[in-house]
Amino acid sequence: MITREQIDSILAKIDDSMSLYKESSIISKFNGTAQGMVTMDAHMQKVIKRSFAISKESRGIFDITVQPLVSLWGFGPKRVTKMPSQPTIDSVLQYVGMEKLALHGNTLKKKTPGIRIDLNGIAQGYTVDVLADFLASNNIKNYIVELGGEIRAKGHKEKGAPFEIGIERPVGAEQNSFRLQLTDRAITTSGNYRHSFDKEGIKVHHHLSPFTGYPLQNNVASVTVIADTAMDADGYDNVFMALPPHEGIALANRLKGIEVYIIYKDEKGYKEVFSKGFSRYIKT
Repeated sequence: MITREQIDSILAKIDDSMSLYKESSIISKFNGTAQGMVTMDAHMQKVIKRSFAISKESRGIFDITVQPLVSLWGFGPKRVTKMPSQPTIDSVLQYVGMEKLALHGNTLKKKTPGIRIDLNGIAQGYTVDVLADFLASNNIKNYIVELGGEIRAKGHKEKGAPFEIGIERPVGAEQNSFRLQLTDRAITTSGNYRHSFDKEGIKVHHHLSPFTGYPLQNNVASVTVIADTAMDADGYDNVFMALPPHEGIALANRLKGIEVYIIYKDEKGYKEVFSKGFSRYIKT
């Protein structure tokens, strides 16, 4: 039998590794020193290694060094009420860029003093994977793990039916929603249309560009990513939110094990596009 205490212990260990809200965590210690170098535990090492890979595959769109921008725009532990000025954004951008980090085995080092990292764009998915693997290691053959919208499913429900996930569709679609059937896959949905606000003509939300320093200003409203792991689904949803819709579809079609459904808006309203393998998960 799996106990709540066992699950809480796993979550606590991951928080001790990668939580920005714990001053004693490994990531907080790394961020807290100007010329930092830290020995990572197994959790952080896996997430950092995958972060570098996704950053490379996305040509820098996925970037864990955006933490100074996250704080500047008020999406970190401390909230802000004032719109940052262009000079302030420019001054922060000098501390953004994966090339400013050095990874050697279980050691992470700052090449540029003052670099700070934020793993919230991928660590939650990783946590789902850890919990799923824990269940599997305890001979749990059928399960669905969900944490903050990141989901991983294995096996099936009672009577052999596959697990189903509901996905909302844009206004004007033939159906308001459809259901996806998942077996041994992970899924996440990310969007800007519900959690954003306009400030001084800028659409403000938590998806930030490591190139401009501003929240993304594009026509993508939502992405749903299916992947082998929740960590990949979580990491890549940031990438697909940033790319023009058809570039996102092209990337997904090149990547192994990744499918994406993108809702975007043009002058005629909301539209949707799918990667080539996404439709096989839609319940008919």
